[in-house]
Amino acid sequence: MRLSRVAPELRGPLLRSPEVPARLPWAVRPTRALMHRLHAQHLPGLTLELLGEAAPGIRVHRPGEKHSDGALVWIHGGGLVIGRAAQDDTLCASTARELGVTVVSAEYRLAPEHPYPTALDDCHAAWTWLQDNAAALGVDPARVAVGGRSAGGGLTAALAQRLHDEGGTQPAGQWMLCPMLDDRTAARRDLDGVRHRVWNNRINRFGWRSYLGAEPGASRVPRYAVPARREDLSGLPPAWIGVGDIDLFHNESREYAHRLREAGVDASFHVVPGAPHGFDTWGPRTSVARDYLTTAQTWLGKALERAPVRS
Repeated sequence: MRLSRVAPELRGPLLRSPEVPARLPWAVRPTRALMHRLHAQHLPGLTLELLGEAAPGIRVHRPGEKHSDGALVWIHGGGLVIGRAAQDDTLCASTARELGVTVVSAEYRLAPEHPYPTALDDCHAAWTWLQDNAAALGVDPARVAVGGRSAGGGLTAALAQRLHDEGGTQPAGQWMLCPMLDDRTAARRDLDGVRHRVWNNRINRFGWRSYLGAEPGASRVPRYAVPARREDLSGLPPAWIGVGDIDLFHNESREYAHRLREAGVDASFHVVPGAPHGFDTWGPRTSVARDYLTTAQTWLGKALERAPVRS
């Protein structure tokens, strides 16, 4: 994909940003090793609590001036094969501060060592932990949304589906940034020749293959493994999906938003012209990224406000 298609303000940050290794299958271990060197990112007026054995890997971001009893369970990205919760400390802290809510960032085990359903089980455990500890955190269990970026956005959709089927307390909303929703995109070999910046279809296929333990695009996949494969989307929580129009995941995101609406779900679809995958992470100082996150956080704040008040 030509650089000319990228929004002018994002071109410089994109060229300075390290690409995900094209030969990711051989680079998983060193990439993970680099990510494990990430240090906690602190913003003024917030506290970050790192939980121990009771909830391994969970990070709790709490604002100094907490003016809401809402909360967010956040799920990081990385194509289901790389990434860790610490990489999104800045976003989680910003959301906690801007909305005055508690943000619980989930850690999950990665494929291919831990294929489906391990990652989803770990995210479900983070949701359950927050529900069980809501009173101690000053959180209304009915005012908890789930959200994530990229693979975390796909896990967000899968978690919302699983919680719907289990009954009980439902998420107040599902907040998805450039979500990885459909393994059938990875099965499209015609997309291999398109240079999607940051995350291309060859890498995408490796992520899905690692997670599913099989080639993507098969006629049948395990329940909840691929959110876009679910036939009945009715009854799911309100959704916000934001993605760039030159992101590999644009079409599957648009289709999922359309299907949610067709099923009667309140779904917002926000498109950013000229934005490659994950642009808000590697171009955070651009007005494009700032406006995008402001729009996303505004929707999330309203979704938490609309959630039913605990009786």
